Amino acid sequence: MAKFSFSLLLILLSILCLLSSVEPSFASHPQQPRRSKARAYIEASCRTTRYPKLCVHCLSTYIKPNMTIQSPQQLAQVALSVSLYRAQYARAYVLKVARELKELKAREYQVVHDCLNQINDSVAQLSESIKELRRLGQATVGDDLFWHISNVETWVSTALTDAYSCVDELPGKNMSKLKATIKGKVLNVAEVTSNALALFHRFAQRYRAAKKP
Repeated sequence: MAKFSFSLLLILLSILCLLSSVEPSFASHPQQPRRSKARAYIEASCRTTRYPKLCVHCLSTYIKPNMTIQSPQQLAQVALSVSLYRAQYARAYVLKVARELKELKAREYQVVHDCLNQINDSVAQLSESIKELRRLGQATVGDDLFWHISNVETWVSTALTDAYSCVDELPGKNMSKLKATIKGKVLNVAEVTSNALALFHRFAQRYRAAKKP
């Protein structure tokens, strides 16, 4: 039941992030909750990421009354789950577009199809990284633990590379509205994945530091 509730919270988190802008308008929400310890912890953690505002916005959505979030592993787990849901959302859109372009035999089909393949890879890599992070939580400090850490870092880095590869295939000049929409969605995947990787590095650093003589 606990796993189901946690998964439901992550789904709601992702939906809220998708429906909100990177920099939410606080004017539309005049009554903001008091800045909790969890919020302060998230803000401090997100300073190590490349897109701190996006990081704070997505992770702080997860905060509920009387909830304590002060674990680097928990933050990394949530951040990776957000990345996965974003990638799945982008993949669903790109898949729909690719099917439509294929039926129309449009010249843009090949570029979109290539991007779809890369997003599929990102989804697969992020899925594996989340599973591996859960296994990591059950491992004892030792060579096996650092092997799990290396796996997560490799898979998340690969997912990030795949997302940026798709973005690079969509040039900025003379781009159709369709390509611009795809680029925006995939770029967002890359940004949240970059943040997730930074937060995972922060989590893993404590074990690396302990290993040093």
